[in-house]
Amino acid sequence: MPKIIIADTSCFIILTNINKLDLLHQTYGQIVTTEEIATEYNLVLPEWIEILSVVDKNNQQIIELQLDKGESSAIALALETPNANIILDDYKARKIAKQLKLDVTGTIGVIVKAKLKGIISSIKPILNEIDKTNFRLSEDVKNQALKEAGELS
Repeated sequence: MPKIIIADTSCFIILTNINKLDLLHQTYGQIVTTEEIATEYNLVLPEWIEILSVVDKNNQQIIELQLDKGESSAIALALETPNANIILDDYKARKIAKQLKLDVTGTIGVIVKAKLKGIISSIKPILNEIDKTNFRLSEDVKNQALKEAGELS
């Protein structure tokens, strides 16, 4: 059974800002998100992104005590979706998702996976483009990504 990929707003925004949103589709095919995330993103999502509603709103409300609506809805949807992988960039959201035993990656993980699948030839130019946006990456994160992508020994 293939993984269900649930993406948070930051992934959409970062990839849109560097004109690479389609990288998500090329890497994973179908992507799922929530109504809250679609609202936060505030642009028309491509047809390959399916918008689903969280069934158990209680879970979402509990998570919202610690995180914003988008991240909370993504985590709540992942909790009720078997075989889900959730794309989160916020450190606190990732920590909570991992505590809930969810399979988590981030936008940089998506880019590394695209390289490993042969969709892109190098992650360096993409990391350079991200550096030009307001999304901040630590040198440690960049170096780890380059190492995972086989671009740094």
